[in-house]
Amino acid sequence: MPTKSELSTYRAKRNFAKTAEPSGEAASAGSERRRFVIQKHAATRLHYDLRLELDGVFKSWAVARGPSLDPHDKRLAVEVEDHPLDYGDFEGTIPEGQYGGGTVQLWDRGFWEPEGGKTAEQGLIDGELKFTLDGGRLHGSWVLVRMKWDRAGGKRTNWLLIKHRDDFAKQDDADAMLAEDRSIASGRSMDEIATGKGRRPKPFMLAKANAFRDSHYGLAADDQAKRGGRMPDFIAPQLCNVVERPPAASDWVHEIKFDGYRMQLRIEGGKATLKTRKGLDWTAKFGAISKQAASLPDAIIDGEIVALDDHGAPDFAALQAALSEENTDNLVFFAFDLLFDGGQDLRPNGLLERKTQLQQLLKAQTDSEKGLIRYVEHFDTGGDAVLKSACRLSLEGIVSKQSGAPYQSGRSGSWTKAKCRAGHEVVIGGWTTTGDRFRSLLVGANRGEHLIYIGRVGTGYGAAKVKTLLPRLKAVESKESPFSGIGAPRHDVTMHWTRPELVAEIEFAGWSGLGMVRQGAFKGLREDKPAAEVQAEDPALPAETAVPDADAKVKPAAKKSCANEDKACVMGVMISNPSKPLWPDGGDGKPVTKLDLAKYLEAVGPWMINHIKRRPCSIIRAPDGMGGDQFFQRHAMPGTSNVLELVTVFGDRKPYLQIDRVEGLAAVAQVAAMELHPWNCEPGQPEVPGRLVFDLDPGPDVDFSTVVAAAKEMRDRLDRLGLVSFCKTTGGKGLHVVTPLDASANSQVSWPEAKEFAHNLCLQMAADAPHGFVVNMAKKLRNGRIFLDYLRNDRMATAVAPLSPRARPGATVSMPLAWPQVQSNLDPQRFTIRTVPALLDKTKTWAEYCDGERSLKEAIKRLSKAKAT
Repeated sequence: MPTKSELSTYRAKRNFAKTAEPSGEAASAGSERRRFVIQKHAATRLHYDLRLELDGVFKSWAVARGPSLDPHDKRLAVEVEDHPLDYGDFEGTIPEGQYGGGTVQLWDRGFWEPEGGKTAEQGLIDGELKFTLDGGRLHGSWVLVRMKWDRAGGKRTNWLLIKHRDDFAKQDDADAMLAEDRSIASGRSMDEIATGKGRRPKPFMLAKANAFRDSHYGLAADDQAKRGGRMPDFIAPQLCNVVERPPAASDWVHEIKFDGYRMQLRIEGGKATLKTRKGLDWTAKFGAISKQAASLPDAIIDGEIVALDDHGAPDFAALQAALSEENTDNLVFFAFDLLFDGGQDLRPNGLLERKTQLQQLLKAQTDSEKGLIRYVEHFDTGGDAVLKSACRLSLEGIVSKQSGAPYQSGRSGSWTKAKCRAGHEVVIGGWTTTGDRFRSLLVGANRGEHLIYIGRVGTGYGAAKVKTLLPRLKAVESKESPFSGIGAPRHDVTMHWTRPELVAEIEFAGWSGLGMVRQGAFKGLREDKPAAEVQAEDPALPAETAVPDADAKVKPAAKKSCANEDKACVMGVMISNPSKPLWPDGGDGKPVTKLDLAKYLEAVGPWMINHIKRRPCSIIRAPDGMGGDQFFQRHAMPGTSNVLELVTVFGDRKPYLQIDRVEGLAAVAQVAAMELHPWNCEPGQPEVPGRLVFDLDPGPDVDFSTVVAAAKEMRDRLDRLGLVSFCKTTGGKGLHVVTPLDASANSQVSWPEAKEFAHNLCLQMAADAPHGFVVNMAKKLRNGRIFLDYLRNDRMATAVAPLSPRARPGATVSMPLAWPQVQSNLDPQRFTIRTVPALLDKTKTWAEYCDGERSLKEAIKRLSKAKAT
């Protein structure tokens, strides 16, 4: 149950003696998956309320024009108060005069889950929540992006709701579904709800709704039976975990793994439909199968559509050819599971019970010599022996299933797959040419939120394949590389990038030492799988799995060099010698290793990257740690990682380093970069000042509370000049006061002008308190005073980046602070590599940094007037 404080705003806005809305006192049913609802709400203005279950409440947004399936269409979503979970069952009217008065319809409901490497909570904090919906009307990937301000000038928190590009995205008629005026739960129109007509919806949020199963219609299985045995429109399929060897336990059975397209066959009232694993209707592509299936009793069957070669073995290339030529009459649907038999939901039953019922249902089909729908037999002998036989027959592998397990949508441990040969689904990120001729594909796989480059696929292309493939590649051509990770190719004239949308099936001879595919061969495009689902796999090498001996001792798969005791991987970048200590003590008595540094930069990278990207960045390297030599590196060296950018600036022929991607932080950790010092220019414009940095560097006998007072004085002086300032520790004994600048054409100033302004401001501050401040950098003048260092504000000058570690005892960090934190008792030594990631999770420090950009031109004028008076 949520606490009263969590729903206090919700309850304060409503008079429950007058409105039928739930108060939140009722207990919601537990659920293994997070639930969502979308309520169509005809209040002062018609809108759609999106509610996502999180931490015992519904996080809620009012989407002004409703969700759009067009990724180009960004819909305003205003964050509103948390709602109780039982609100997910509310459908009715809110009386006039009450908050939100009007008609409410349950327009969609189902389940949701966060996407990427972040938790849902972290996504909300960061202002970018990526998630998938599995509902009756909405499916696939979405994102909520927080805006910087309320465009209406109020205090609302505004977000944008955007559809990701996937199989469920549309550009034409993207809003057609909004015209569907029927409740997903009761079937009532808005008018029927307003007038109290029709049956009320069966709830699935409350405890009495434990029978709820179907995420697409929101109807319990027993309710479906009462409504004439209506089956769900679609059920998310169960998926396999990849294993090197099949399970050996006796309660497992084994089936041949088919090299085809996973399909769900639904028959109702003599009409058959075929849907992909993501619910797309492909019935028209497989006319012969659907025609034959129409004679079956009502059912939902899980299976795979396959093309067979002359020897009766699955042939993926032949399947691709059949689809491209629209000649699918000889394709076969191999049925391996029965999910519904008429109105009976079989998913809670054990696998063998479901298969027995499936075999009986298909008996007439399997007895026919011309049957295009075939039952998949299983074997209960040892999995190694079945895999051995499959490999000898040149099949792809086997699928192993627990004989008594229920059917569970999504990935679970009760289904596994073991392959005979190294095959992989890959995301296409580009292609190469020689002259005008196609040469190879550039491919990758997802690891967390990153598309990791895993090599080139240079064989398997006939003239017919290339003729079909090239138009598909050109349709998604892009100017930017989608790849991350070590070895990602640098662009040259032979390379063409694509958006990471197309998925290919390949075969290959194993992994290289750097995790690249060896001898990759193209098999065909996967039209049935979205790119976001393609994850990097580590199958056993073909030499070890081609014909395994059931009696021999199984060798472990060869490890990639990125995953052994001498190396590690962070964000796809190889970290050699990860246990090398860089700091002898991280403030907790333990050394900070090279791997610790890389993981720290991974943790803070999403925050940090916006303050360093597209700016030349110098680094302080210490290959042997703090006890060894340290050197300041400005230019790129031979062998610089491909995830780092090289940029040439005016007046210097040697390229500078530039870190534009989060994984670039792991690349500099690999070379033991203990400090990062970016330019203070406008991103992408080295000749334009983007911020000013005032470094308050105290003499050895100055108390830190005095530095704090100086920072606040600098803040106040900047404020009087119309500039907004932010504060951070330096990682040492001082503080930095930073002010972001408006770099628009009308506000731009030159570097000499910026430096002169900073110098004059510091001179004025020192003149007002000569015993407290000094502008001369000579150390002998600093005794008892603070050096006001304005020299950071020159074209090629740098300042340590926010959140950058320092090559100093304790592994301290330059920590961004909110001004209320800048107090006399502030201890900068508490901000270390060990402590900062957790602290950063709890703060919105510098969240308004971009909103603080102000014109330096105007500030220069104000300072000149102040001097004149």
